Amino acid sequence: MKKLLLFLVAVGVLAGAGYYWKYSTSSSAAPKTAAPGGAGAPPQGVPVKAGTVMTGSISEEVSAVGTLLANESVMIRPEVEGRISTIHFAEGQLVRQGEKLVSLDSSEIEAQLAAVNAELSLNRSRMRRAEELQAKKFISAEALDVARENLNQSLARQAEIQAKLNKMTIKAPFEGVAGLRQVSPGAYVKAGQDIARLEGIGTLKADFRVPELFLRKIRENQEAQVGVDAFPGESFRGSIYAIEPAVDEQTRTVLLRARIPNPGARLKPGMFARVNLVLDTRENALLVPEQALVPRGNDRFVFRLIDGKAVMTQVEIGLRRTGEVEIVQGLKAGEAIVTDGQLRLQDGSAVTVLKDEGGRMKDEGRAGSANK
Repeated sequence: MKKLLLFLVAVGVLAGAGYYWKYSTSSSAAPKTAAPGGAGAPPQGVPVKAGTVMTGSISEEVSAVGTLLANESVMIRPEVEGRISTIHFAEGQLVRQGEKLVSLDSSEIEAQLAAVNAELSLNRSRMRRAEELQAKKFISAEALDVARENLNQSLARQAEIQAKLNKMTIKAPFEGVAGLRQVSPGAYVKAGQDIARLEGIGTLKADFRVPELFLRKIRENQEAQVGVDAFPGESFRGSIYAIEPAVDEQTRTVLLRARIPNPGARLKPGMFARVNLVLDTRENALLVPEQALVPRGNDRFVFRLIDGKAVMTQVEIGLRRTGEVEIVQGLKAGEAIVTDGQLRLQDGSAVTVLKDEGGRMKDEGRAGSANK
């Protein structure tokens, strides 16, 4: 039994040795295939998209929100009570400065004025006779003084009643559009009661606030562009004419007021306004696509393309706008830069610039233009 076991073990060892010899012989005889990218193949660079450093104008802007106001606005109210005899304006009508708006019944005051005018005429005649008599020494100087005082009192009463009569007619203090009236002819109104609003809307005012950080760059007559929801896509141009002398302590903002021409009265007081101010414009600025920047800590870099390699270059950036950024230092106009794929690059990496369908380099750079 023991001999049989030894025989079986010997057979197994010989069989395994034969299998190993056959496998190793067939493997060494098989033809070898060249590995991809082996010796003799051209080196492949990192595929990237490239662009060019462009020149153009770029503006520093600040945006704010505000409210449109009438250039002049007043609620028409009578100074004295009385019954309305005539309303001279139509709702929504343009009225000129000095035109009549409302007339109150003035018959009683006109009668008072007629009486005082008659009294004034009599006192003038008495004054003339007193002067003649005093010149001939027929009356005393005191009698002349009494006649003179009576005349002065009549003049004062005439001025008082004439002022009351003038208040019975309300006139437009400025040119504007009359609003919706709240009374009708024949109504009895009290002093100070609302009648209608008068709005001067040929020119509007826009009130808005900006952070105090920009105060040093804001000046009078600076252009302001206003947009409103009622006219999407349109811009209404105006200019700043007043700056609040104090900064708000709570918000650290300064209140500005711009004047906006309003031909056709398309804009209305009370509208929500989006205001855009151009603080500074630089011509011939160097511009690159924003995605070309590579941030490293607090620094910014751009990969330049030099002899098929990506050269990492530190840059100093300036103003920004949608999709583009100004380069203040580090690049020159016309230099080729990497605009996409730079996250896989190291300084000095070989690159392959992707071509478009026409065989041209995919230029991601864009010429800059002034913001509108």
